[in-house]
Amino acid sequence: MSILDIVKHPDNRLEKECETVTEFTEDLHLLLDNLFETMIHSDGVGIAAPQVGVCKKAAIVDLDDDEGTLEMINPVITHTTGSDIDVEGCLSFPGLYGEVERADKINLKAQNRRGEWYEIEAEGYMARAIQHEVDHLYGVLFTSKVIRYISEEEMEGWEEE
Repeated sequence: MSILDIVKHPDNRLEKECETVTEFTEDLHLLLDNLFETMIHSDGVGIAAPQVGVCKKAAIVDLDDDEGTLEMINPVITHTTGSDIDVEGCLSFPGLYGEVERADKINLKAQNRRGEWYEIEAEGYMARAIQHEVDHLYGVLFTSKVIRYISEEEMEGWEEE
């Protein structure tokens, strides 16, 4: 496994819709493993393939909790309810944070690394992380949804809460 270079904004690869994954091969498995290593190394909770320069609909989320790692291939959010505003950052925008409104509960349909379809419900921070990563696969950046940017000083206070 390798730690990959993270693509930083304003790289235009971050703003393109990715290709649907059609082959569930060892190459895909290696990409998912490398995404995980890169995310952990970068202290993230999620990462999408375009963030490492691969334009494929593949992403992972891992909140470092009992849920484990969620691998999402060709994910689609099929239902949303509620609304929540919270601070987000992004590995492709180091040091930039902002308040973003997202659905509080979601239903997700996606494939696993073997190509098998699954469906899950998520809420709260997990739902937020999933929505952020799925957005990446369609070229949507969190900065397009920011209600208010948060300064470094405010972030320090936020993290202490």
